[in-house]
Amino acid sequence: MGSLGVNLPAAIVVAISLGVSLVMVVVFRYTSDQKAIRVAKDHLKAHLLALRLFQDQIPVVLRSYGRIVLATGRYLRLAFKPLLFVIVPLMFLILQLDRYLGWMPVEAGQPFLIKVLIDNPKALSGASLQLPDRLSTTAPAVHVPSESEIAWRLVAEKRGEYIVKIQASGQRFSKLVIVGAGLSRLSPVRFRGKFWERIFLSGESALPENSPIESIDIQYPPRKIAFVGFEWNWIWLFFVLSLAAGFLFKSILGIEI
Repeated sequence: MGSLGVNLPAAIVVAISLGVSLVMVVVFRYTSDQKAIRVAKDHLKAHLLALRLFQDQIPVVLRSYGRIVLATGRYLRLAFKPLLFVIVPLMFLILQLDRYLGWMPVEAGQPFLIKVLIDNPKALSGASLQLPDRLSTTAPAVHVPSESEIAWRLVAEKRGEYIVKIQASGQRFSKLVIVGAGLSRLSPVRFRGKFWERIFLSGESALPENSPIESIDIQYPPRKIAFVGFEWNWIWLFFVLSLAAGFLFKSILGIEI
C-alpha cells in the first residue's frame, strides 16, 4: 500500500494497461487496412451462417468449412501487420516492469536463501560467502553435489541494499541484495553467459566467462497483486485489463480489430 492507502502496484498495472491498450488500438487503426478487415470479417460471418442454414447439405457444409479456413487466414494476415509495430516495444515494456512488479524485496528480519550454482562440483566445499554488516547467516551452508549447488540462509537486520560476495576457486563475485518493502527494481539472479535468460530474468551484468560460478540466485518472494478480490500475477492482470480496455476503446473509436 502507498502512503495514502492506495494499492500502488494495482494502480500502476491499471494505469499502464489502459495506456497501452489505447496506444495499441490507435496504432492498429492507422497501420491496418480497416476496409479489408471489415470485408474479411463479413465473409467469415457469412460462411458461419451458411453452416447453420445448410447443415443438412453435406457439400455446402464442406465448402463452408474450407471458406472459413481461408477467411480466417486472410483476417489473421491483415491483423498481424499492425502487431509488428507494437510487439517489440511491448516486450521491452513488460521486461522492464517485471523488474519492479514481478518480485518483492525480502523483508528485514525475514530469512531468505541465496543459491549458487558452480560448474565444478569439487569446488563446492571451497566456496565461501562474505557478508556486509547487518547481514548474517542463520544456518550452515547446504551443499548439493548432485546439482552442483550450494545454498545459504541469510537474514538482514534492517532495510537497505547489500552487496554479497561469493568466493570460489580463488575468485570473488558479487550480487546485489535488496531488503525493504514497496516497489524496488530487483534482479533475482545473476548469470554467466545465458544471454536470453539474462534478458528475461536478470537486471545485472553477466558474470565473467571464466567464472566457476554459473549463477547466483536470490530467492525473492513473487509479488501477488490484490485486485477485485483475487490475488494476481501482474502479467496476467495486465493482459486481462489490456484486453478488456482494448475492446472498450475500439468500440468507442469505431475501429475494426
